[in-house]
Amino acid sequence: MSSAKDTPPDELKLENFLPYQLSVLSNRVSNAIAEAYGQRFNLTISAWRVMAILGRFVDLSAAELVVRTAMDKVAISRAVALLLKNDYITRSEDIADRRRQVLNLSPLGREVYGRIVPVAQSYENDLLSPLSGHERAELKQILKKLLARAQTGNSREMD
Repeated sequence: MSSAKDTPPDELKLENFLPYQLSVLSNRVSNAIAEAYGQRFNLTISAWRVMAILGRFVDLSAAELVVRTAMDKVAISRAVALLLKNDYITRSEDIADRRRQVLNLSPLGREVYGRIVPVAQSYENDLLSPLSGHERAELKQILKKLLARAQTGNSREMD
């Protein structure tokens, strides 16, 4: 007689596995948008993500970028280095805490940001075009719930 431990696990159909699907979708969307700005503005996907966050929030540290983007420290460090080299961002001492360095878009960075945002928004609109208004609202709610769940770190432990 075999026990549950002796039963082989079900086959993982990767193409139906939600984390895989989300990763593929994210990569395809990011790569498509990157084609529009990558070479023209000398930006990587990671650098654009940092610019996009700094376009919305001011005076962020590299550690705060790590939290907001869910990217690792090395990727943030490389993106920041590229953005500084391109004069797209500035780094300065925080007036309230001199130990803290804050990052902001430079005037050139703000101009580049302003040119890329419409392209990204257009791509998003095209991507979502097959969905009805109701489906778009549902998708936003579902993504919000999944992001909240993922941020809590509540995952089942491996046996």
